[in-house]
Amino acid sequence: METSVRGVIEMFTSQACALCPPADRLMRELARDDSLVSLSYPVDYWDYTGWKDTLALPACGARQKAYAAARGDAHVYTPQAVINGMRHVPGADKNAIEGAFSATRPGSLGGGVRATLSTTPAGLAVGVEGPSETGSARVLLLGVIRESTVVIGRGENRGAKITYANVVRSVVDLGEFRGGSQVYSAARSEGDFHVALVQQGDASRPGAVLAAARR
Repeated sequence: METSVRGVIEMFTSQACALCPPADRLMRELARDDSLVSLSYPVDYWDYTGWKDTLALPACGARQKAYAAARGDAHVYTPQAVINGMRHVPGADKNAIEGAFSATRPGSLGGGVRATLSTTPAGLAVGVEGPSETGSARVLLLGVIRESTVVIGRGENRGAKITYANVVRSVVDLGEFRGGSQVYSAARSEGDFHVALVQQGDASRPGAVLAAARR
């Protein structure tokens, strides 16, 4: 999947969040849309409320907080959807999500940067091409599982059986991209498939997603 992608949605969710199940159901719907790269990021900062999220990774919460730092606000909540790396909206609000895709696309996807993701005998190769004036960006590789169903034993969602779609299991920074043509090599990671993102900024201040590929 390359620059024909119309949007990248990153959903920050928690098994301990009573407001998250509607957003998790919406993510299952969005995951069936091949024009989108849809990613669920389970966070662990609600674990203290009585249920430890079984899918949460520290990297997921760190990415969400980095987005807030880049925007200059303190808006870290669940369910939170970050669209194309540029705008956040409530994660269960489908209309707001669709509006954010339209509002952010001119400054992100479709701007001339192209990404490909292919397999090699040694693992994976991410190819990135773009104009020389692209500026500094990072190339990320994410390992993703297609679905995971969890029965929640305690907390606000006690007794609920929830299926999470496109759950991120790893985030690896492959290096910097400054335009031109470059290939990045990577090992395969945990998951059913991988997603490559080319994103302005860095891990501490991520910005617009310029390109995405999935394999």
